[in-house]
Amino acid sequence: MGSQYTTIAAPSEGVYREKMSRFLAFAFPVSTADEAKATVKRMANEYHDARHVCWGYILGADGNEYLSSDNGEPSGTAGRPILGAIRSAGLTNLLVVVVRYFGGIKLGTSGLIVAYKEAARLALEAAEKITAHEMAQLSFTFPYQSVNPVMQLLKSSVGRIVSQTFDNTCSITLTIPADALDELQGRLLAVDGLTLS
Repeated sequence: MGSQYTTIAAPSEGVYREKMSRFLAFAFPVSTADEAKATVKRMANEYHDARHVCWGYILGADGNEYLSSDNGEPSGTAGRPILGAIRSAGLTNLLVVVVRYFGGIKLGTSGLIVAYKEAARLALEAAEKITAHEMAQLSFTFPYQSVNPVMQLLKSSVGRIVSQTFDNTCSITLTIPADALDELQGRLLAVDGLTLS
């Protein structure tokens, strides 16, 4: 997959009903595990009256960081189907939370798996998909007399300056798509007196 991946542009929702139970699904773009867990906590507080607040998230361009919770449902009937829906959609860097309001009729193991996967799929289907890049950060210092060549290089790059200081010794920190990092580093190192931090 490289450093390019597909995620969603903004939060989205879906609702699935089965035998009187309501499954409210919410998809959120997230970039870190901490962000995902904070969102889960907020949703659990907001829907504290629900029987179950189940979730799953996948992170990274290659989708190798993931976690899920069945939150009291039988093992493997909620979190895994939610992750399956995210993978089936070819998405990453996102969290899906499915809130279940129990309707009084048990669904059984296979019924729960279908319900959680379908609820997650509906939320993802409603979302606008976007292509994004894994970003890297690059910091470097250089003497003031090298400002012009450095700024010329940065003008033609896809990097975005996060912070800069211009003095006798100048410093710049920027973010850049990870797959463009090596090329820019090589070009910057050709500038007199420039050192990577």
